[in-house]
Amino acid sequence: MPYEMIAILMFSSMMLMLLTGQRVFGAIGFVAVVAALLLWGDRGGFDLGFSAAMKLMKWYPLLTLPMFIFMGYVLSESKIADDLYRMFHVWMGGLHGGLAIGTIGLMVLISAMNGLSVAGMAIGATIALPELLKRGYDKRMVTGVIQAGSSLGILVPPSVVLVLYAMIARQPVGQLWLAGVVPGLMMAAMFVVYIAVRCKLQPELGPVLSPEERNVSRAEKRRLLGAGLLPLFIFATMMIPFVNGWTSLVESSAIGAMAAFLAAVVKGRMTREVFENSVRNTLGISCMFMWIILAALAFGAVFDGLGAVKAIENLFTEQLGLGPWGILILMQLSFILMGTFLDDTAMLVIVAPLYVPLVQALGFDLIWYGILYTITTQIAYMTPPFGYNLFLMRAMAPPEISLRDIYASITPFVLVMVAALVIVMLVPEIALWLPGLVYGD
Repeated sequence: MPYEMIAILMFSSMMLMLLTGQRVFGAIGFVAVVAALLLWGDRGGFDLGFSAAMKLMKWYPLLTLPMFIFMGYVLSESKIADDLYRMFHVWMGGLHGGLAIGTIGLMVLISAMNGLSVAGMAIGATIALPELLKRGYDKRMVTGVIQAGSSLGILVPPSVVLVLYAMIARQPVGQLWLAGVVPGLMMAAMFVVYIAVRCKLQPELGPVLSPEERNVSRAEKRRLLGAGLLPLFIFATMMIPFVNGWTSLVESSAIGAMAAFLAAVVKGRMTREVFENSVRNTLGISCMFMWIILAALAFGAVFDGLGAVKAIENLFTEQLGLGPWGILILMQLSFILMGTFLDDTAMLVIVAPLYVPLVQALGFDLIWYGILYTITTQIAYMTPPFGYNLFLMRAMAPPEISLRDIYASITPFVLVMVAALVIVMLVPEIALWLPGLVYGD
């Protein structure tokens, strides 16, 4: 059987297993090991899994994952995120759509605390959504705001997904994080502009707070401002030493985790329950990522051995006659299609072994492509009919918000994200300027 047919059979088998509801790491790893056993016998098949495990255990930057995840869960479980929303509530409530704009600000800071989009979705749905609905905000507007804001979680550093991309693409994590800063803030600003303009034209979508709620003393405003800026201080204590070269990536992640823990202790919120929940959730998420990476390494090794990357490059360039930009756009469309039934991590580990070498062969920058990947997968998350975030939102939303409302709410925000993606594609310096400035590339 030709190697191209073996590669297609592997890929289709894996997709079939995923569609039947199998665990992502189980489906990918099973197909990889079975293919290796059939191709290279017992020795090759068993060595493949062992080699992937050893490669994973030797990858020192992987230690950052549990540190950042622990930091995010400590800040979430200790209710420091509640202080953030209270700050935005008081400071932004006098504007039409002010609380929705404040929710976007909350999501940016949650992203800087956790690095996972699911965490932003959970916090936004439990803290912001009830408050916005209680104050007369349009239900379609607020569900769209929370979903769009949560999309910043894998773009704004410390993004966990960009750490995984760095490992698979063999790119510096620090440069990828810095590359995500300007596009992430640009996208947040575009969300804010859309909300402000829409609520200015249709004030009933985002009414201002009542005078009673806005009349808060200056001392209370300053106290809330200090409480809300605490996560920014934690983020600064972690990132400034790293950017200046005083600490390594792993050391900075440990500083961030320790700073979050001490902040919860100082505020008197580090209870036994908070600590146990944070550790348990950190362990669960970290193990999930490690299993997925392990399976992805094994799957990628088989694909490399089959020469599947060369076959796909030949298909695109010679048989289909596509140019570099045509191939790149086709890749992004494939992410949107897969995002209807896979999460961002699964998409990354499935296609990265194919796409990353191809992107490099086409002459594109892999740091820039990592940012395109993160934006595109978040668009896929929110694209009907089967977007991953749509069903997460439905699970967390109150009964009065239907799935139809959720579908309708996300359309304008998806269009904003598509515009942001096009801008970053046309102007790569938006992503590459800050890494070049810091690292002198």
